[in-house]
Order: sequence, then structure tokens, then C-alpha cells
Amino acid sequence: MRLTSLQFTLGNLARWLAIFAVIWLLGSVGLGWLVNSFLILFGLLLLAPVTAFFGFRWWLQRNLVQDKCPVCRYEFTGLNKTELQCPNCSEPLKIEQGHFQRLTPPGTIEVQAVEVESQLIED
Repeated sequence: MRLTSLQFTLGNLARWLAIFAVIWLLGSVGLGWLVNSFLILFGLLLLAPVTAFFGFRWWLQRNLVQDKCPVCRYEFTGLNKTELQCPNCSEPLKIEQGHFQRLTPPGTIEVQAVEVESQLIED
């Protein structure tokens, strides 16, 4: 068993030595730019997902809005400067400046009802 484990170890070592020899040969012949381009590409492949993750988190913090529906007061989230419907009452809404607003046609006047006590009038 020792001989086979030694062979595997030597095989891995030989593979790494061959890779190192090829890189050294390319660098000495004048193809160092090829090795450098592979190293740069490898570095970019490692950095791109990390940069994308933190960039997406930054974009979400700036554009994700959590507010209440102006009609039914149901709290939910949406993306800034978009149009959507309330999941509770299906009211069409738009998100502007971090708040939900009703999406109404131009010229619509917003009216709030006022409750008035009723009284009996006797003749």
C-alpha cells in the first residue's frame, strides 16, 4: 500500500512540476504576456462575483421601498419609480420619493370622507 500511495504523491508532484515548467518556459521565451493575461483573467473571474454581490446589495438599499398602501394601510415592499398593485386591495399604485401613491388618471380630485353625526329634525 505504501508503494501506491507514494506513486499517487509522485504523480501529483510531477503534474505540478510540469505546469510550473510550462509557465517558466513561456515566461523565458517572451510569452510572459500570455501568462499575465491568464492571471488577470483568473483574478477578474474571482473578483467579478464579489463585486456584483456588493453592487446589487447597494442598489437594493437605494431602490427598495417599504411603505403602507394609502388605501388599505397594508405594508409591503416595492422598487422605487415603478407602478404596481397592492397585494391586499389591488389598488394601482406608483412609488415616488420613497412612498406609495395612488395611480389616478389626470384631473382626478382626491376626496376624503368626513363622518358627520346624524340628528333627527322634528317638525
